[in-house]
Amino acid sequence: MHACKNSAAAAISGADTPLTIYLGRITADGGTAAFDHQYWEIVSGKSSVSKTSWASLIDEMMQTDKWANYSPRYRADLEEVFEYLVEKIGKADVARLTQADIYDAMDKNRHRVRFANYIPTAISMLSKLAIRKRWRKDNPATAIEQLKVPRDRQKPHLPWTDGAVKKMREEGEPLPLLIFEIGVGSVQRPGDWVDFQWGDYDGDTLKLRQNKTGKALQLPCTKALKAALDRAKSDLGFSPHPSRHILTRSDGSAMSYHTMARVMVKERKRLGLMAFDQHALRYRGVMELAWAGCTDDEIASYSGHTSKKMIIKYAGEARQVMRARQAVAKRK
Repeated sequence: MHACKNSAAAAISGADTPLTIYLGRITADGGTAAFDHQYWEIVSGKSSVSKTSWASLIDEMMQTDKWANYSPRYRADLEEVFEYLVEKIGKADVARLTQADIYDAMDKNRHRVRFANYIPTAISMLSKLAIRKRWRKDNPATAIEQLKVPRDRQKPHLPWTDGAVKKMREEGEPLPLLIFEIGVGSVQRPGDWVDFQWGDYDGDTLKLRQNKTGKALQLPCTKALKAALDRAKSDLGFSPHPSRHILTRSDGSAMSYHTMARVMVKERKRLGLMAFDQHALRYRGVMELAWAGCTDDEIASYSGHTSKKMIIKYAGEARQVMRARQAVAKRK
């Protein structure tokens, strides 16, 4: 079967009715053997890759100082999308992508909303570099509407109960228990936990610069967090270099966010604690600060929240529990 004259295309979405992205020009006359040869060279990937391809642009991006300055977690999220783009349109000319193509790709990935919403983020970043390199004239990812998680898939984070906390502390394995204590004790986002290095811990305080906000924080450790950190440091059997990450793989390399998440899922399954996810550890920390009598402003100074919405929600729940217990005590 002969291809349509003068062009060849590839799918970005992988759909049954794929959107098309220009891959190359066919110079031979339609209906000739030469035409078929050029067409199948392009479609099979045997033709030369455009110098202004998405694969080339991604390689350029990953050599920039801007890329090096992103957090490991953010880079990991973007790299997943980069791999997808290379697979789908890696050889395509950067200038050919349209905003409609981006929406189509997002629609085909709506079963994984977070990933789908990272597609325009990654393409926007790459397009800005492409504009500077004169590979394209505009940014097709500007003003893209994000997908929303369907209501039937939305699940609120359930703060860890006293019973769940007790079970983890009594029966948890060393590594997931360390992750747990960092989560509850630091009251930070999970993406920040993997960035802690031993140089950030002085024996009493943890310091960090939040990935999401860029805010620098000094965090006096709770007794439980200090004990967990001191135990982990002692178990190393040597004095760790300040740049060594606190959470590491078995070979001593920095633990990625996704590896940490897998460690926690495995342990929560083992202990029957799947109702309580790792994100909810931060909310448990907020509740413990509220139980200690902290105001919303004091909690925000520790957690680094830029909005008090979540603090008001979880601290409010904690205070309600505390007042109810006080009421019961008086009633007796």
